[in-house]
Amino acid sequence: MESSALITNDGIIFGLLAVILGLIFYTQTSTNSFWQKFYKWVPALLLCYFIPSLLNTFGIVDGANTGIYPLVMDYLLPACLVLLTLSLDLKAILRLGPKLLILFLTGTVGIVIGGPIALLIVSAIFPEMLGGAGPDAVWRGMTTIAGSWIGGGANQAAMKEVYEVGGEIFSAMVTVDIIVANLWMAVLLYMAANNKAIDKRIGADTSA
Repeated sequence: MESSALITNDGIIFGLLAVILGLIFYTQTSTNSFWQKFYKWVPALLLCYFIPSLLNTFGIVDGANTGIYPLVMDYLLPACLVLLTLSLDLKAILRLGPKLLILFLTGTVGIVIGGPIALLIVSAIFPEMLGGAGPDAVWRGMTTIAGSWIGGGANQAAMKEVYEVGGEIFSAMVTVDIIVANLWMAVLLYMAANNKAIDKRIGADTSA
C-alpha cells in the first residue's frame, strides 16, 4: 500500500532523525542557561523517543512503510551493543572487589525476577490489565524495562526486538522507565548528600 506521508524517501527520513537526535544531544550539553534548566526537568532520552514519534503522528513520515526501522535494528543496534561492550574496563570493575560485584549481580537478579513477581501480584488483583499474549501484552513491555535498567537504552531496544514488543506498550514502558528512573535519581541524590549519616545508621562498610 502506498504511503500518504509527506516524506517517503528513506534517506531523507534517516537524515531527519539524525538531525533531531543530534540537536537533542547538542542542546543537552549546551552551557546556555535555558537548556540547562530545560534538561533539568525534561530528560533527553524522553525527547529522543517523543519528538520522532510526532513525525509519525502528524503524517510527516509513515513508520509502517519505511525501511529505516529494519536498518537500525539489524545494523546500528548490534553495532551499538558491541561498542558498549568494548568500552567496558573489566580490570577496573574487578578492582572494585567481591562485595561490590556481588551487590551489582544482586541488583541485576532483583531486576530480572522483580518483573515476574510484580506481574504475578497484579494478575491476582487485576488480571484484565496484563493484556493476554499479544504484542502489546504488559509482560512483553516489562522485558524492555528490565533491559533498560540492566544495560541502558540500547539493551532496551534489543529486548523490544527479542520479545516482539508492540509499539503502543513500548511507548508506555519508555515513559514509565524515565519517570521511575528520575524519581529514583532524586532518592539517590538525597542519599548521596547524606551518605555519612546513612552509612553510620546502617553500619555500612564503604572502605572499598
